Amino acid sequence: MPAAPARIAPGVVQIDTLLGGWEQVTAGYLIEGPEPLLVETGSRSSVPAVIAALEALGLGAGDLAGVAVTHVHLDHAGGVGDVAAAFPSATVYVHEKGARHLADPTRLVDSAARVYGDLLDRLYGRLAPTAADRIHVLADGEQVRVGPTRALTTVDSPGHAKHHLALHDSESGLLFAGDAVGVRLPDAGVLRPATPPPDFDLDQALASLRRFAERRPVGIALAHYGLVSDTEAVLEEAAETLQRWAQVAGQAWREGGDIAAALERAFAPDTSGLDDTQRLKLETLNGVHSNAAGLRRWLDRGQTPADGAGAR
Repeated sequence: MPAAPARIAPGVVQIDTLLGGWEQVTAGYLIEGPEPLLVETGSRSSVPAVIAALEALGLGAGDLAGVAVTHVHLDHAGGVGDVAAAFPSATVYVHEKGARHLADPTRLVDSAARVYGDLLDRLYGRLAPTAADRIHVLADGEQVRVGPTRALTTVDSPGHAKHHLALHDSESGLLFAGDAVGVRLPDAGVLRPATPPPDFDLDQALASLRRFAERRPVGIALAHYGLVSDTEAVLEEAAETLQRWAQVAGQAWREGGDIAAALERAFAPDTSGLDDTQRLKLETLNGVHSNAAGLRRWLDRGQTPADGAGAR
């Protein structure tokens, strides 16, 4: 039986969105208050689990005031159209560079179909459109009010995707970081960067991590997966890991080698203790080949990392 929604801080409830039926892979977060806000819907295939969790928390169709997504990749925003339909009073909040894809998801879904093939419908589902008048475009530093004394401040944080933003809660101190810090599944343990095509940019990703550190969050709520409280150490680890992956990829690229194979060789020891199910979760969500493709695209744009590139 899936875990019940878990309160991880005052007024913050973690919801397992059960991507592919897997537990502890994708999370959404309900911020409670007079104008409750859901951060991340998960994929379209996750919508039944998300709605059931919100109903269990006492939210009826007219009670959810807002839905915010950190970016428009389908494992974060694929359920937006359906959740918006189920909660017709909710405003949908998104980065300015992602808004058009929520209103008209044709290009986003077509691109995802080319990448994922049959896995798109079996695991993620597609994306229903959201009426444009329901969408609020967020600017960097904007505040989304949840109550008189509670607001989430947006932090423009490209690197993983150009349409990525994080949200910093004024009351709990938690930072909802989407994929900008990386992926750390509880049963995998290792923090792995998320460097998919087409937008990955190392310098931007490192700058985003520095912006997070400057805000001194009390904890970081990862979309994949859950709350981490050792924020300074995690942000430093995320930066170091990004640079290590970029350096390995850069060396393979300069030598005309297979970037994915080089990454596998370099980082296989990090996942050597995983069982088959744990490995399948990690590789499906954050596979080496996807990361390699993003790194190659970044390198092809002329962003060749030298040893120590991007160091703080």
